[in-house]
Amino acid sequence: MNKLHIDLANCIRFLSIDAVQKANSGHPGMPMGMADVATVLFRYFLKFNPKNPDWLNRDRFVLSAGHGSMLIYSLLYLTGYKSITLNNIKKFRQLNSICAGHPEYHPKTGIETTTGPLGQGIANAVGFAIAEEILKKKLGKKIINHKTYVLAGDGCLMEGISHEAMSLAGHLKLKNLVMLFDNNSISIDGPTSLAVSDNFKKRFESYGWEYILINGHNEKEIFKALKKVQNLKKPSVISCKTKIGFGSPNKSGKSSSHGSPLGLDEIKLVRKALNWNYKPFEIPNKILNEWKKIGKKGWLIEKKWNRGYKKQKKKIDKILKNNFSKAIKKEKEIAIKEIKSLASRKASELTLNALTKGSNTLIGGSADLAGSNNTKTKHQKIIKPGEFDSDYIHYGVREHAMSGIMNGLALHSNFIPYGGTFLIFSDYCKPSIRLSALMQQRVIYVMTHDSIGLGEDGPTHQPIEQLSGLRSIPNLNVFRPADRIETIECWEQALKNSKTPSVLALTRQNLEPIRKKYSNINKCSLGAYEVLRTNKKINLTILASGSEVGLAIETSHKLAKDKVYSKVISMPCQDLFDQQSESYKKKILGESKIKISIEAASTDCWKKYIGDNGLTFGIDTFGKSAPYKDIYKYFGLTAVNISNKCKKLMKN
Repeated sequence: MNKLHIDLANCIRFLSIDAVQKANSGHPGMPMGMADVATVLFRYFLKFNPKNPDWLNRDRFVLSAGHGSMLIYSLLYLTGYKSITLNNIKKFRQLNSICAGHPEYHPKTGIETTTGPLGQGIANAVGFAIAEEILKKKLGKKIINHKTYVLAGDGCLMEGISHEAMSLAGHLKLKNLVMLFDNNSISIDGPTSLAVSDNFKKRFESYGWEYILINGHNEKEIFKALKKVQNLKKPSVISCKTKIGFGSPNKSGKSSSHGSPLGLDEIKLVRKALNWNYKPFEIPNKILNEWKKIGKKGWLIEKKWNRGYKKQKKKIDKILKNNFSKAIKKEKEIAIKEIKSLASRKASELTLNALTKGSNTLIGGSADLAGSNNTKTKHQKIIKPGEFDSDYIHYGVREHAMSGIMNGLALHSNFIPYGGTFLIFSDYCKPSIRLSALMQQRVIYVMTHDSIGLGEDGPTHQPIEQLSGLRSIPNLNVFRPADRIETIECWEQALKNSKTPSVLALTRQNLEPIRKKYSNINKCSLGAYEVLRTNKKINLTILASGSEVGLAIETSHKLAKDKVYSKVISMPCQDLFDQQSESYKKKILGESKIKISIEAASTDCWKKYIGDNGLTFGIDTFGKSAPYKDIYKYFGLTAVNISNKCKKLMKN
């Protein structure tokens, strides 16, 4: 290896070593091991511009092995991104530092996605690569033609999400997707042989990926491999045999360099071994300037690209524009005219039909349940290998990967991805949903068969605790609409909330219409609102969501016959209701001392509204296999049972 390459790579190594040591926390081993690969990638192949981190046609670099975060922070600083300063690096892992323990997505910084939970970055990268192919079809190769590079470690590839995502990527022949596999054979517990004996070559080739094995510390081999993957017709893995903690006399190749500082004594030895005669955080100007030159190359590339972009900017802006207001308004008008019993999953399909008619940005999909989720419309075309002039993805039975890929689609450009599965399988999606919320991405999860209303499929498929679990995630709107109008309004809100992901929990069974009059006001945006009042003065408030709003109305009428007067509140989104003014919340909740809730699921998330004086009607055990009406009766979710218990409560 030539001296310049060694010097450039050592900048990464020692910035990482020094930052981890100063913080007394972090993972120095991976940045030390992958410094050579990263240097060759950024120096010769990666297309980026530090002066414009959001350049549409930049290559994406995703650090799936997020614990090695100092690698990307070092690279961003060295190449001239304003987002990362040397002072930021010195504050690695400290409060409010952009150099967090694991990379956290920030727009216009060069940090493309939030990683840390292993394998997520791989799925994100697949989403980036799909988005690139779709945009290329829409805008042409002169405007869009870039690669996505994802750096993954042994741990990433142990996670199940990696299998799901890589399988789909191979099926779709995502030729502009390149994985850099840090194949160091070390995990925190020790050698990966403790738990893994995979034949990586056979594994990746079985997915339809090109597999190239190299010495990850040999500059020429790295360059040759990266050169080869530039023109392949399928995704590729460059398996880089590296030594974790490269350069450390006593910790190189050992788990001891994985997740803790090297220690001052060992760092002195590393400096001697790598002939780095500089103080902590000191980068000689001569070497730093060479890194800055690497960053400046992208400015010239983008400048040339801009000539073609400017000619088509109006067309591009039109394609990437989101405007669904007219479609939503028209759909509400139609729904009012077509008053009938309808499952909310079917209402969602009708709404999607309207939304996808003229959309360039909605990218739909489902985890092998398109017909049950009602997520594919007549206007959508299926994305297939080599056919990306389309907007619907069959993800297969890969719920976790679907969710991670949707995050990548949302991050890449102005796409709004939505994907369907059963609500019970939100458990398979949860890690990626959480990251959608953390990254403030507009990702929409269409989750049908939302309760015991599923019926005969039984407790394995009947969600109980899922709604409570999802509602507990910060910055996630969980919608459970009660009829067609509410479903339309929930979709409208999900589309409007550009920094908040949404879950739409939808029924299998038909629901009677709750709203029968047209209104320009999106009442669901309030989170909760009154749908029925049996008297001017009431002594009971009934809260419900989704399919149980109809049951609440039936109960309210039944109570009125016995002169127990109530109001019914539909609460399609607890998260939005909690954001309302105190005066509005008092209007909804403060009118009566006694409140009850009705929802065919765990009661935990309703207790904060009901208080000690009320009752929660729900299910805090697993469900049953039977026709859904029989199950509702079994669990006491009937107007007769609820009204009787309410009357007893009112007497006490």
